[in-house]
Amino acid sequence: MKLKLIPLTLLLISSLVSCKQEAKKEEQQTQVKKETKVQSDVKKDLGLKVLNFDELKPFIEKNDDKTHVVNFWATWCKPCVEELPAFEKIHEENKDKNVEVLLVSLDFPNEIESHLIPFIKEHKLAPEVIVLDDPDQNKWINGVDKSWSGALPATIIYNKNKRSFYEQSFSYAALNQELQKFIN
Repeated sequence: MKLKLIPLTLLLISSLVSCKQEAKKEEQQTQVKKETKVQSDVKKDLGLKVLNFDELKPFIEKNDDKTHVVNFWATWCKPCVEELPAFEKIHEENKDKNVEVLLVSLDFPNEIESHLIPFIKEHKLAPEVIVLDDPDQNKWINGVDKSWSGALPATIIYNKNKRSFYEQSFSYAALNQELQKFIN
C-alpha cells in the first residue's frame, strides 16, 4: 500500500508545482504587458518616435524650404550631452526662421525608459527627439554619410541646395557659424 501512495504523492506534488509555475508565468506576462503599455504611453506623451533607418530617412532627406540641423547623440556620450545646449539655443533662436533642429538619439532601446525619457524631461529638450533603433549599423552609418565612422556626436546641416556632415562636437559659436553658411 505504501508503494502505491508514493507515486500518487509525487504526481500530486508535481501537479501543484506545475500549476504554481504556470500561475507565476501568467502573472509575469501580465506584468510585462502592463509595463509595455506604460512605456508606450510615456513615449506617446513625449511624442517620442522610435524608428528604424528606413523610417528615419525622410527626416534626413527633406527637400523643402527649411534648413535642417540633425544631431546624432546619446545620453551615455559625454561630448554629446555637453553640446546639447548649443542645439537648444540654435533651436530657440531660429525656430521662426525656417530652421528645424532634430535630435536623433542612439540610446540603447532597453534604456529608453530608464535613461532617455528621464533625460529629456529633466533637461526639457525643446527640439524634436527621435530614437534610431536599427541593428544594421553598416547600412545606416553609410546611409547618413559615407565618411561617418559611426563616432558620436555627429551632425548634418542641410537644405535643398547644400548638405554638410560633421563628425565632431560643437560649441554654440561654431554651430551657429556653420548654420549661417546655410541661411545667408
